[in-house]
Formats: sequence, structure tokens, C-alpha cells
Amino acid sequence: MTDTPLDLIRNFSIIAHIDHGKSTLADRLIQACGALTAREMTNQVLDNMDIERERGITIKAQTVRLTYPAKDGKMYVLNLMDTPGHVDFAYEVSRSLAACEGSLLVVDASQGVEAQTLANVYQAIDANHEIVPILNKIDLPAAEPERVKAQIEEVIGIDAEDAVEISAKTGINIEGVLEAIVTRLPPPTGDADKPLKAMLVDSWYDAYLGVIILVRIKEGRLKKGARIRMMSSGATHLVDQVGVFSPRMVPVDDLGPGEMGYINAAIKTVADCNVGDTITDDRKPAAEALPGFKPSIPVVWCGLFPINADDFEKLRDSLSKLRLNDASFHYEAETSAALGFGFRCGFLGLLHLEIIQERLSREFDLDLIATAPSVVYHLKMNSGETEDLHNPADMPDPSLIESIEEPWIKATIMVPDEYLGAVLTLCTERRGIQADLTYVGNRAMAVYRLPLNEVVFDFYDRLKSLTRGYASFDYQMDGYEESDLVRISILVNQEPVDALAFIAHRSAAESRGRAICARLKELIPRQLFKIAIQAAIGSRVIARETIGALSKDVTAKCYGGDISRKRKLLDKQKEGKKRMRQFGKVEIPQSAFLAALKMD
Repeated sequence: MTDTPLDLIRNFSIIAHIDHGKSTLADRLIQACGALTAREMTNQVLDNMDIERERGITIKAQTVRLTYPAKDGKMYVLNLMDTPGHVDFAYEVSRSLAACEGSLLVVDASQGVEAQTLANVYQAIDANHEIVPILNKIDLPAAEPERVKAQIEEVIGIDAEDAVEISAKTGINIEGVLEAIVTRLPPPTGDADKPLKAMLVDSWYDAYLGVIILVRIKEGRLKKGARIRMMSSGATHLVDQVGVFSPRMVPVDDLGPGEMGYINAAIKTVADCNVGDTITDDRKPAAEALPGFKPSIPVVWCGLFPINADDFEKLRDSLSKLRLNDASFHYEAETSAALGFGFRCGFLGLLHLEIIQERLSREFDLDLIATAPSVVYHLKMNSGETEDLHNPADMPDPSLIESIEEPWIKATIMVPDEYLGAVLTLCTERRGIQADLTYVGNRAMAVYRLPLNEVVFDFYDRLKSLTRGYASFDYQMDGYEESDLVRISILVNQEPVDALAFIAHRSAAESRGRAICARLKELIPRQLFKIAIQAAIGSRVIARETIGALSKDVTAKCYGGDISRKRKLLDKQKEGKKRMRQFGKVEIPQSAFLAALKMD
């Protein structure tokens, strides 16, 4: 099984925009190659996380090994990688592409080329992939294959004349895809006699087996019982099991050049597995490591705090296990006066943040509070030093800061003509600068430079609602620029609440401050004294709301009699309220924090 000649192996990934049918095509290929019986087959068989099934999206790239008897009479081994489509999981896509030689580019025959189609194709071209265009959903009444082929050639610039026309849902022309894979994609290269060089593509934690590693063998052979060495950390381990996914885990004796599979070496420490690391033989090591992957740079940061303070250690453990499975996620410990001990976590976007939060609550049974998401600012201090600011609560005294730089992005938005006006207005509201506007058929492609701070909150949701879901959005980082930014503190009863502090452009500071004060007024329960909620820049208050006091009728027990008796009771109550306002602590309930942080 493992001695397959190199020219009969094909390693390929399936890339596409969200919902263009990657996982469904993977299902049909698995079915056509007979990897699973009809009884074992389910829809989106490679999306094995509950969240993936519920949301109908792919989060983790999954791999499967298939065998295909081609028309030329040879038996081919196909290693398929199904990749995510969302911009937040682009790092997952880039890692999968590094392990393959070719890509199937799936394009919806009715919707055509979208923003993420472009982003993923350019990643594949950067990885020197051979690309086979595939037009999916040709069974739909709205399908226009000829128009979409022309669009692929015009927008992406690759030849789409021989694009394979299929319907992954109904199984039309799946045979054509398999033949295109074996005839148009290149085989891998490698020498089985050289020292072992294997790329660590992915890893995850299994409660029974410990750490499981997905590898792609570049040179040499990886055998069961071998002692392997991780080239970046120098750690050595004994291989207990070598195997492939078909899509179930199937143990094999060894893996040769060009093959993909998993190894289990009873690795206890999560830190030993760095994605992109090179694995070699401890006795006969390779001279130099493989180039590896560029480290991912988090775009959005937020604090994650356990609702129950006793869960802090459990949270630390859970984050280290998740980090193993998701190399684009970063974290470091932090403390907050309002929320106690927790972690400052870095993500590639808001969907990524949401998924990680959901995975922590489901897979590790944790109840967490997330602070408002913020981006990384560069502070140029008067002393000449430059500091990175992850958390608005840590911002030093403004008098010490010479200037603040914020990150900008280059966003590509593809939108049908009739919604273009609304999209341009939205981008202008968010301080966007138009870089380009072109048309492909009846669709506009707008390229904007936008401050990331304005995109982080709800830009994507607003974009989708303004365009009834027809717009597609992709972005890449585009450097830092100086801007007039201020920190807005939220004070409740004169006490600053650090978890609610945020940074905004001076022009939007007042409206954002008013909005959060109005929100908190509805959320904080009334006390026996008045509570002032204020938004302030430094010592200047820019917005205020007051929560009225609960009034207790202290004169209820006076029936008639002299008015001075009632006066005396009311004055005593007034004194008490004054004292309460001075010393009274306002407990902000967790639910109020959560709701206030989900700012509209």
C-alpha cells in the first residue's frame, strides 16, 4: 500500500469561495472512489465538528486518501485536502496548499467569481500550483457556464476553456473531475533513499492518543518504531503508529515521498508541535529544514475571562490544546480589575473569535466573558520608543504619546450593481478611501483602503444586510498610518470599568460614547441611589446617562399626625442616599457586560 510509484500519486486541495460546494465535491469524490460505503456516507463527511455542521461552513482543512482506477488502466492514489472558504481561515488554506502540488478551483456557475475565490486562487498561484477550474452547480436554472468561464479568464487570468462542468450535489460528471486530476495535475517529487524530511502540516489533541500529527513526506521514509526529531525544538519521540485517513484512520507500515498521513508518538507536551516544523530521523537527520510557513499575525485581539474564577487553570490548558489545532490563534495571560484573571487572545477576524469561543464552551465546557475586540495600535512615545498596544485599558498617559498609528487594510468587495451605492456609502462612513472600481459584467469590484478598527465590529454584518447577502468581502493587511485616536473610558458611579474602555477616532468618539452609555442604562439594575454612567476622554466627560434611584416609601407607617414627623423621615432617607452614593458599590452583572460588549 505504501510503495506507490511517485507518478501515480496526486496531492491536491479544493479551493473556493464560501458555499460554492467544496465539501460537497469532496463527498462525491470519496463516494466515486468507494472510500466509504453508502451506509457510512453522510453529507459533508469531512466536516466532522458540530459547529461546522450547524453553520454549514468548513473551519478545519481535512485530508483523505483515495484510490482511483483511471481510464489508462493504472491505479492512482489521490490525497485530497478540503479547505475552508472564509477569510478568517485563510491561514488554514495556506498550510494546506503548501502540502499539495495542485488545486481544484471550484466556481459557482450561477454566481461566478467572488472575492474569496480571488484570494484563494492567488494563494495557490503563489504556491506554484497547477490549477484546474471546475464549474459547479450547472444543474441550477440560473447557471451560465459560458459567462462564468469568460469571467474566470478576465478576472483571474487563467485559461478556463477546459473547465470541468459538474454538479457536486447530483453527481453529474464527477468522473470528469477525477480524470482531470490524474491527467492535468503534476505528481509529487522526492527521493526515498535520502534522509527523512517531513513537513508538520497540522496537529490536534486526542484524549486517548495524545497529540496526533498530520505530515507530508518530502524526502525519505517514515516508519513505525523510528525515533524522530523535531528540527525547531530538537525534541525526539518514538513513533507508535503511522497511518493514513481514508477518511477513517488506517494504520500502515511506513509513508514514502509524496505521501500524506498521520503519526502518533505519545507526545504529551503541546509545545513540541509547531505547525510548519520539519520532522527528521534522529539517527540520520536531514542537513537543513524545510522552509516552513510564515507565522500568522493576529488582526483582532480580545480578552477571554472565565465567569468562574476557579476555571482559570482549565482555561489555560484548553487554550494550549486549541492552539495546537489552530496555529493562527495566539494568547497571553492578563488581569483585569473588573473581570479577574484571564487571557488576551489574538485572532484573524471576528468569525475566528466567535468559533474559538464556541469551541472552548463546547469542547472544554467553559463559560467565558469576552471583552470588546480591539486591534493592535503602534504608539510612538515622546522618548522615541515605539510600543504595541493590544488592550485599550493599558494605554499610557496621552501626554507621553507623540502619535498613534492604526492598522489599515485593503478590502476587495464584489457586489451586484444595484447595491453599489449603499456599499460605497458604508465604506465612506467607515473612513474608507476608494482605490479602484471596476466592472465585470453586471457586478462591480470595489477596492477600498479602510482602518481595521472600523471593520472589526460589525462591518461584515452591515455589508451583508445592505446587499441582501449578495456582496462578498476579502481583505489583506496594508500597513500602519498615523491617526487622531482617543481612548474612551466608561465610568459607573465615578469608577472606571476597564473592561469597557475602547479606542475610537476622535470624530466618532462622542456618538460611540453616547451609544454605550444608553446601552448600559438599560442593562444595569437600579439601586437605592442614583447611578451616573459616563463616557470620558481623559478627564473630559463626553456623554452621561443617569439611572434613577429605587424609592422606598418611608412615610408609609405615618397615619396623619404632624407634617414634621414625615419631614424628619424623608430627611433621614435623603442623608442615607447621599452616603450610599458616596460609598455604594455598583455591581455590574455579567449579563450587562456581555450585552454591552456586543455593541451595535
